[in-house]
Amino acid sequence: MRIDIMTLFPDTVNAVLHESIIGRAAKKGIIEINCVQIRDFTENKQCQVDDYPYGGGWGCVMMAQPLKSCLENIMSTADGLRSRVIYMSPQGKPYTQETAKRLRNDYDHLVLVCGHYEGIDERFIEECVDEEISLGDFVLTGGEIAAMAVADSVCRLVPGVLADEQCYTGESHWDGLLEYPQYTRPEVWEGRAVPEVLINGDHAKVELWRRKKQLERTMNKRPDMFEKFTPADDTDRKLLEEIKKDASRIKLTEKLDYRPATLDDMPDIMHIVEDARRSLKRFHVDQWQGEYPNEQVFLADMARGECFAVTHGGEVAAVFVLSTLEQENYAKITDGKWTADMPYCVLHRSAVSAKYRGSGMSEFMMKCVERQAAEGFGLRCIRVDTHRKNKAMQRLLRGSGYRYRGNVLIDDAGHDPARQAYEKILKIKNIAGGCK
Repeated sequence: MRIDIMTLFPDTVNAVLHESIIGRAAKKGIIEINCVQIRDFTENKQCQVDDYPYGGGWGCVMMAQPLKSCLENIMSTADGLRSRVIYMSPQGKPYTQETAKRLRNDYDHLVLVCGHYEGIDERFIEECVDEEISLGDFVLTGGEIAAMAVADSVCRLVPGVLADEQCYTGESHWDGLLEYPQYTRPEVWEGRAVPEVLINGDHAKVELWRRKKQLERTMNKRPDMFEKFTPADDTDRKLLEEIKKDASRIKLTEKLDYRPATLDDMPDIMHIVEDARRSLKRFHVDQWQGEYPNEQVFLADMARGECFAVTHGGEVAAVFVLSTLEQENYAKITDGKWTADMPYCVLHRSAVSAKYRGSGMSEFMMKCVERQAAEGFGLRCIRVDTHRKNKAMQRLLRGSGYRYRGNVLIDDAGHDPARQAYEKILKIKNIAGGCK
């Protein structure tokens, strides 16, 4: 593949296209990229390439003569090549991956014409240009950025430029879908873990997961693309059904509520706790890794009227404990201080069912906490502590308006006792309607 770029700024283009993967491929002779200075083909002493437009108007227009002479010089060395002259223009057809495939497959030689100023003389377009291409519905100062994008996207499809064909066949837009999520080391970063399926060594499950994520991402992020997508086989159709079921299963509806937990809820609560225990372990959070919290703890919470079940359509989706008991461990706080000396309640033992993670249930639970504090207990101050490595809980607290106040120590035999302390002072007028 040979690409000639007609430009007024060859140094700029060369600086980009002769680096990294494309640059190395050019050095190996797999591809050829030439930047040709249009100004070298002017016929005036000033090397002028533009002039004022007929009919008046702002700015200048690039003249047809130096463009034509530049193109003729390029084509004089392109005998026998399947050539295509392309003008980078905001009036062109939108550029897509399919366009890149077509240019790579149908031609050996591309000439990319970079306009500048107010554009180029229309007669050159009519006389010499085979097609016009646009990167999108916006205007750039010149065509160089667009030309570099086209050159890069076409060249990486040339055999030998990338290490293997699979380097691009699985990427976004190749088959009408977006690419699946990618991860690398470390396994846990900022409280976010790599999906377990990617580290279990089952390649068949990995491929299935990746395909499902492609379908799911495209459906959610690019519905316009998804409308044009046709399932490749029965596997695709099965995965699409799973995605639809998943979406309907975790979509929060008006059937949301919270209530005091009962003994009948205990199996669901402990299932949620076990899910949370496994998740914390995977994130290397030394919390809930022993027998705590167990049924006896929650039974005591229930007896005090402090354990609450968050429900969705009657199903227990989350659990939290809101206690009004004085917390001796909170009396000593380091590296900060509590905001106000007022009665408070404390959020304990909160967890969301794995089924509802990512659905917004955690945020809804926090609204329930506030409503219970304000309307149930008549308190404006909520305090909570969390493990220093529990990044997910820290994000939830910050996102819910809680402020970091310092560090406290808790009784947790055999485990890390250090906890980060957070606090929120409620504005009562904002509570109503937050949780129904």
